[in-house]
Amino acid sequence: MNHSRDRELISLLIQTYFDSMFESSKEKVGIAFHPNAIVAGVFGEQFLEMNRDEFGKFVETKQPSAKENGEIPKLDVISIDIAGQTAVALVRDDYLGFTFLDTLSMVKTGERWVIYNKLFHIE
Repeated sequence: MNHSRDRELISLLIQTYFDSMFESSKEKVGIAFHPNAIVAGVFGEQFLEMNRDEFGKFVETKQPSAKENGEIPKLDVISIDIAGQTAVALVRDDYLGFTFLDTLSMVKTGERWVIYNKLFHIE
């Protein structure tokens, strides 16, 4: 197992994840997330839970995208911890006018890393 290669692949995955939201790209959501992935967190007072397809549709509706609006991308990878074929990353990103602290649980399938679970917190 090449730990530095896995860290590089995970970093690319995190960038694809962020780009999916920044570009309002349902296609990139499909690339970044496992087909059975769940996205969950508290928004306001409401607990939200979406599967990958629901999240992709949500992201796609945000038109024009943040990129098209000329917003400055803000993504900070706080930590990446790898344990064999699994990993967890803590990232801070701006989306929809909020700063999110996201916990991304990932799994390696073959040579590819994908997000299996996203828990979000609005700061």
